[in-house]
Amino acid sequence: MNLKVTSSPVRENVVTLDLEGEVDVYTAPLLRQEIVDQVEKGTKYLLVHLEKVEYLDSTGLGILIGGVKRLKEQGGGLKLVGPSPRISRIFDITGLNRIFDVYATQADALATISA
Repeated sequence: MNLKVTSSPVRENVVTLDLEGEVDVYTAPLLRQEIVDQVEKGTKYLLVHLEKVEYLDSTGLGILIGGVKRLKEQGGGLKLVGPSPRISRIFDITGLNRIFDVYATQADALATISA
């Protein structure tokens, strides 16, 4: 069970989080801490790349929901980018596709954020 989280600034107040591996009860605290750290730095928008996520459990979903709430309180948001069909299905089955903004590409997600 491994998770790698890499953050990269895109433009002012917008940061990507590239996730690679499994987001589960053991690794989710790493993601949570990165989201909290970014909010504390003043980041308003997080683009969370899911292309390389192999597994996502309820703990990981809870962390992402918490991220949405934290960023909305700051006047921003959390956008999911590039989930595989398997990961997308998790959002569809749980109904969380109504809570998250999901985009095929980073360019699509960025187009929804005012400069």
